[in-house]
Amino acid sequence: METILKELHTARGKAGGDPAAPVDNAIALWSGVDDIQKRIDVTKTEIGALYARNAGEQSNARAADELRAVVEGTEMATDTILAAAEAIDTTVAAIMQDADDELRERAQAIGDSVIQIFEACNFQDITGQRISKVVESLAFIEERIASMVDVWKAQELTAPVQEKKERTDKDLLNGPALEGDYGIVNQDDVDALFG
Repeated sequence: METILKELHTARGKAGGDPAAPVDNAIALWSGVDDIQKRIDVTKTEIGALYARNAGEQSNARAADELRAVVEGTEMATDTILAAAEAIDTTVAAIMQDADDELRERAQAIGDSVIQIFEACNFQDITGQRISKVVESLAFIEERIASMVDVWKAQELTAPVQEKKERTDKDLLNGPALEGDYGIVNQDDVDALFG
């Protein structure tokens, strides 16, 4: 293409016109188009890699489920902590009614600590909101990838070939199972095996 443009440049020069401006603009335009095509090809490759990764076990849906499990787990733990703190607070209030000054002072210190527990448990609501935003972002990204895959058709997307790496102990660790995971051994299964 560049050769053709140079030939046009030469022909216009012989015809007496100012050939440099239009030809230089055309070369710059063609370079820009070529650069855009290269970037599109790189983008297709990257999306192909994401598409291939999400077709396996490690999809964004699994990550979203893991994050939801974190929210549920912290919510349950926080509820347990708050219930225990309320029980302590009730007991402290009862002790303070019948206690002498020294015992009241100690009970008040316990009561103050219980209030700190109540305040600290506010983390659960805040982290739950933040994690929910991350889950929404993951869903949005997954939708955008699916849209791009539809546009470019899955067969056109090529994922870069990854070398097989040697599996380590870390590859065997999946963390706690999610509710609904199939074929997972739980503590009751282990107890029954050794019981």
